[in-house]
This record gives sequence, structure tokens and C-alpha cells, in this order.
Amino acid sequence: MEPLCYIRNIYRIIGKFEDQFQQNYDLGLNESFLLCELKDKELSSGEISGILEVTHSNASKVIRSLEKKKLIKRVMGKDDKRKMYFSLTATGKSKLETIKCEAQNISEIAQNISTGNTSEHTN
Repeated sequence: MEPLCYIRNIYRIIGKFEDQFQQNYDLGLNESFLLCELKDKELSSGEISGILEVTHSNASKVIRSLEKKKLIKRVMGKDDKRKMYFSLTATGKSKLETIKCEAQNISEIAQNISTGNTSEHTN
């Protein structure tokens, strides 16, 4: 198989995994990545943008979405009251435990794609 075909299959696997993840947890991958990063710390929006490797605008969208779901909250900076940080709420911690504790079966998705069983994939 050509290298580009492998890359295409990787994109399909990731897309299918993200679709199933969204259905199971009502979270996108960047939202779940942010929950993981906030597990034991507070981060500014700039730090979040860098960690997620997204633009500041996209980081703001992820932050807003998680705030709307009441999974993260804004915390005023201790040293600089003008600066805002984000941390997990109790609901966010609970959601993170649910995600972490359940097996994420990407190998099954990969197997289905490699055997041509992509009937549920929408791309």
C-alpha cells in the first residue's frame, strides 16, 4: 500500500474514533484533551492554546464549550487580578474520571476500516 493510502486510513481511523467519542461522552477530542491538561492545575487561555496547538480563537471556542457544559470554570489570577485561568469543576473532574476509566477501543475502529467495514463512518 502506498504511504498516502496509509495516511488516509489514519485520518479515517481518527475521524471514526472522534465520532464515537463525541457520541459516547458529548465531548470533542480537544475538549477532552483540555480536561486532561487541567486535571491538577490551572491554565491561562494562552497556555491552553499552546498545549492544544490551536489558534487563540480555537482555544476560546473549546474553553467556551467546556464552560457551557459546566466542566471548567474561570479563576481570577492570584498575583495579577486581570489575568484569568481555567480549572476543572467537580463535574469536570467526574467527567474526566469517566473518560479515563473506560477503555477507548481505537484498535477495533482501525480493524473495521482495514477490513472495509466503514458503514458508520460519515466522511
